[in-house]
Amino acid sequence: MNDQNITPQTDAKVQVRASPLSSLTGAVISGGMGFALYSLMIAIATNFATKPIHSVNPLVIKISSAVRTLVVGVVALGSGIFAIVAIGLLALGVQLLVQQLNKQKSNEN
Repeated sequence: MNDQNITPQTDAKVQVRASPLSSLTGAVISGGMGFALYSLMIAIATNFATKPIHSVNPLVIKISSAVRTLVVGVVALGSGIFAIVAIGLLALGVQLLVQQLNKQKSNEN
């Protein structure tokens, strides 16, 4: 009755080299997701702005205001993260492209 999860050990380590095309593709995907989240954030903020809170209870007003701020803030954070990742991947793609061009020039000389 020895139930152990035995996973096979793999000794071969495969290293995937980054290429300008893969990093630029990732930048486009991440930028698209960032733009989609930005559009979603604008839609949510507009929706919240057009529908005011109808209550006289101060606790309800404070809690609903905090929840609205939290929702818009989380979506804005996601949008910002995807935008930063897109910029980083774009910079990596440019760097790899420049390195490849320099390597080709040095091989020709």
